Amino acid sequence: MHAGAPSDLSLSLVVFILLVFLRAGGHKLFDFAVFTGYVADYRIIPERFLSVACGVLVVAELLVVLLQVVPGGRIFGLALGGGLLTAYAFGMAVNIVRGHTDIECGCGGAVQRLSWSLVIRNCLLMAIIGVAMAYPSHGFDAFSSGIAVLSGVSFWIVFLLAEQILANSSLARLTRQDGGFVRT
Repeated sequence: MHAGAPSDLSLSLVVFILLVFLRAGGHKLFDFAVFTGYVADYRIIPERFLSVACGVLVVAELLVVLLQVVPGGRIFGLALGGGLLTAYAFGMAVNIVRGHTDIECGCGGAVQRLSWSLVIRNCLLMAIIGVAMAYPSHGFDAFSSGIAVLSGVSFWIVFLLAEQILANSSLARLTRQDGGFVRT
């Protein structure tokens, strides 16, 4: 491991977080009406504030992405991303405790019903953000930057696979509960 390894890892994690929020923010932006319906299902935000709150969430997620590429913005973007993940995990936990688990998480990607595994996923993402914030990433040559970016993309692909496994597990659980029939 060379002296810049923590910095290389940090850049890889920043690329990973950027991709996570780019997908999530894009999903919410391009399917805003559906996303607003998911947020309404959480029953946390009063209905008259739903559209504004959902708009703020989309802008905040895209701001996380933008701040990763703006000089001097990385730490602020990571902190914003950590705050969003905390809020999302809190909203999920509140509804799980209420027994409202038949809600689409609204995270983007595969359909996933609320579960503690999603709360744990968000906590892991917050920990990854913490590691990225702890080690500044700067002063890379082209080769190191390329390797770090490829590593970040690889982390994201593993994340997508893990999310699909969670979605499949959720679907299998629903199928067993319905006596082998999939609800539509």
